Parts: sequence; C-alpha cells; structure tokens
Amino acid sequence: MAEDTERALKLFIVLSRASKVILEEAHIPINKFGLNPTEFAVLELLYHKGMQPIQKIGQKILLRSGSMTYVVDKLEKRGLLERVFCEEDKRVTYMSITPEGVNLMTAIFPEHAENIESLMAALTVEEQELAISLIRKLGLSVKSLS
Repeated sequence: MAEDTERALKLFIVLSRASKVILEEAHIPINKFGLNPTEFAVLELLYHKGMQPIQKIGQKILLRSGSMTYVVDKLEKRGLLERVFCEEDKRVTYMSITPEGVNLMTAIFPEHAENIESLMAALTVEEQELAISLIRKLGLSVKSLS
C-alpha cells in the first residue's frame, strides 16, 4: 500500500475515533436533561439564532427532512418548541423556542459549554486554532468533491 494511502487511512481512523469519543462525552450532560443530541442541536440553534424556517433547521444541523419532522414534533409535544406559520408564504413554517425551551437551555447550556471546554483542554489555544483551520479546510475540500 502506498505511503500516502496509509497516512490518509490513519488520519481517517484517528479523526473517526476522536469524534466518536468526544461526541459520547459531549452528550452526557445533554442526556441528563432527557434530550438526545439531535433534539439538543435543534433547541441550541433556536436558542442562539431565534426563530428559523423548519427547512433551514434541518440544513443547519445536517438532518434529513423526515427525521427533522419527527424531532420537531417530539420537542413541540414537550412544549419546548412551537410552529409559527408564515403569513406571506403558506408553504413556510417557522419553529420558535418557547419560554419553557429557553428555561431548559438556560439550565443546560452553561454545563454543556464547560464540558466542551474541558474536552478540548488537551490542546493549547494555538493547537485548537490550528485544528479548527485544518479540519475546516478538510471538510470544505471534501464537500467540493461532491
């Protein structure tokens, strides 16, 4: 096997394993509040960015349309989100976080942020900046191939 191929495979394995371990640890505080990672991602987006069209939420958190509807329905039943119908375009439905959803995110987010900070603390600030740059470059280059 060529040296370039071996290195690429090793990088893929290292990235995959690191991602799996980091995500598992990152989800621990979220799970304590009865949310799965996808539900948290939807709530976090609406908490920080405000009301969003349902189609855009799926795009931003990389979730398929059918799955998006299921997640939104679950969060709406829990009273954490609500649908807001667009007056100008009946085809567009917005999702908005409810006061109960805001209260939940206000309780979860500080612990989540501290957890993420501690997970990344193995790298110096400079290493974190370099990792951000390199991983972004890799992701954008892969995306441009498709």
